[in-house]
Amino acid sequence: MKDFKLPKVEDEQSVLKTIRIKYSVLKRIEELSKVSNISVNKIINECIDFALENLDESSISSK
Repeated sequence: MKDFKLPKVEDEQSVLKTIRIKYSVLKRIEELSKVSNISVNKIINECIDFALENLDESSISSK
């Protein structure tokens, strides 16, 4: 698996969507945001992109 790297600042059209996130995960992301000076939103989006790019689709079962 490739390494996760923090995003470069890029603007892309976005939509507003409310999600629930584990408190412990959010705290880690907020700390990373502080030390990297990258917004929480950009970090979360980069995490999602990384996960989707590295998803093992054979592990998905269709029920």
